Amino acid sequence: MKAGKRKADFPVEKVRRYLEPGPIVLVSSQWQGRANIMTLGWHTVLEFSPSLVGLMIASGNHSFEMIRRSGQCVINLPTAAMVDAVVGIGNCSGVDTDKFAAFELTAVKARHVQAPLIGQCHASFECRLHEDALVDRFNFFIFEVVKAHVAPSPKHPRTLHYSGDGAFMVAGNVISRRSMFKPEMLV
Repeated sequence: MKAGKRKADFPVEKVRRYLEPGPIVLVSSQWQGRANIMTLGWHTVLEFSPSLVGLMIASGNHSFEMIRRSGQCVINLPTAAMVDAVVGIGNCSGVDTDKFAAFELTAVKARHVQAPLIGQCHASFECRLHEDALVDRFNFFIFEVVKAHVAPSPKHPRTLHYSGDGAFMVAGNVISRRSMFKPEMLV
């Protein structure tokens, strides 16, 4: 390998540009007969079995109380083709906007939670609150995925990854190293 790259100082408040954990998701919720959608980039897989996912939802967000009170949500995976809806959803409030109607999205009935799936998304993961010990201090919810719905094709969709300042990167190119993979190393 060649020598390392020369690096310059960088503002610590912008490190998310390089460390965002995964694709942008649309989190749908429902409380007292009203549905909402929020755009979210702060999430992380915490465990494989049970399937646990952590979401950081700002307490000022309309979805925060809906999700906290219901203890449920659906994590929906939009593709790059949905970038305008993703940005639009993130730039308005569910307090005064029906985001399903405003962005022409299809609410699909879930099997195990009250929150709807978003029909146009590549995947939807029905979630129930697993642990709320970090909510008051960090706005961090831990959910268990109780049902997963994934479109069979494409196997690796082009997903959006936020890098700050209104810019997104698109994932979708796959680099396979399957022959080098050792599943036993995950233990």
